[in-house]
Amino acid sequence: MSNTLALLAPVFILYLILLVTALVDLIRHWSNRQNPVIWLLVILLVSTIGSIIYFIFGRKDYR
Repeated sequence: MSNTLALLAPVFILYLILLVTALVDLIRHWSNRQNPVIWLLVILLVSTIGSIIYFIFGRKDYR
């Protein structure tokens, strides 16, 4: 059991970092987004893939 936790801990930490980074970026640029509420739902409900999708497609809204 402890071996499994030791292997999953870094993955979970990376997931949290990715999630928090996506949320912070979304909040900073909330007024510049075309659909900020939809992006918030994508980030929160689609798990790790949602954050990655946000960074690939969502950040292009304000550039």
